[in-house]
Amino acid sequence: MAEGLAYQVLCLLREHGPLSRVELADRLAVPRARLLAELTRLTEADRVREAGPAASRGGRRSTLVELSPKHRFGAVDLGATSVRIEVTDRRLDPVAAVEEPVDIRSGPRPVLRVVTELLEKLRAEGAYRQLDGLGVGLPGPVSFRDGVPVSPPIMPGWDGFGVREMLAHEHNCPVVVDNDVNIMAIGEGYGGVARSVDDFLFVKLGTGIGCGIHLGGEVFRGKDGCAGDIGHMQVVAHGPVCACGNTGCLEAVFGGAALARDAVAAARAGRSEPLAARLAAAGTLSAYDVGQAAAAGDATSVALIRAGGAALGGVLASLVSFVNPSMIVIGGGLAGLGHRLLAEVRAVVYGRSLPLATGNLPLVVSELGERAGALGAAKLASDLVFRQS
Repeated sequence: MAEGLAYQVLCLLREHGPLSRVELADRLAVPRARLLAELTRLTEADRVREAGPAASRGGRRSTLVELSPKHRFGAVDLGATSVRIEVTDRRLDPVAAVEEPVDIRSGPRPVLRVVTELLEKLRAEGAYRQLDGLGVGLPGPVSFRDGVPVSPPIMPGWDGFGVREMLAHEHNCPVVVDNDVNIMAIGEGYGGVARSVDDFLFVKLGTGIGCGIHLGGEVFRGKDGCAGDIGHMQVVAHGPVCACGNTGCLEAVFGGAALARDAVAAARAGRSEPLAARLAAAGTLSAYDVGQAAAAGDATSVALIRAGGAALGGVLASLVSFVNPSMIVIGGGLAGLGHRLLAEVRAVVYGRSLPLATGNLPLVVSELGERAGALGAAKLASDLVFRQS
């Protein structure tokens, strides 16, 4: 379905900054009279404003048009153990940001109460007076149409909860809710390493594992919103039990919790002195500990990372053969495991996929890092607002 003229104008100004009326008419291929009428309406609605004369092109100078500086978009990137919140300006650059630990398992009301308190704190500090729109990413399957999580494996109590409805009521603005991996893919495609390609896969490695499928310049969500849930693809026939209830899922083999579990087992079995020392000092281990021990030359930690990278690479090789993307981007906390992980994933993907599919396939780490999700959520929020303008 073709987007309306107002949406196209607002998106061009968001992505390119001030443009002249002549440039807008040329880019959009619409009659000038129609464009001027739309700009008048958007000016009256305080969506755009004049920004002085454009550079001379000979003859009468055209007037520049820009988005209203009053625009503010909220972005909420909820993970299993933390939340990052940003307030962005009209160009989706951050005005203010805050990050705090949360436990997604504590349920929707306590977690969303934290979200509201953090947004109110940013408002009190002057980041915004009123949000134009709010984008939210959740670490589980989401019905994009309804704005609710659907049977999320690591989010007890969230199934069917009206996240969009509750936040729209509390913040008096339009709200859009999506899966956290999808918003990271949107962010990376808008302002990250994948901004020059239309077809790419964004793989989030964290407590869970998911894949944002970006095709033809848009996220592919599938019929019910659960496309890309690669963390629950089976990679070991009789492997460990996963949070979803099945066995041998990729997430149960190489998610953040799985890597920590295997590291603890290795430390207690005496297979790694560095991990044993870290376990004795802290009482627990994380993926970060494995990465640090591997960087210091611990063979067991290196083996854990390589085994996980091989499992992930096998899944991605299948996706490459099926989707034929232009790029694969790795993000999330486990991306910090570094070149050992990336080298193993690349070796398996390039080794198992057809040369035609991998001959020009970059496999890279996210350029945006922890900001990918927030940027994607802000873009979704601005898209929603611009469509309603």
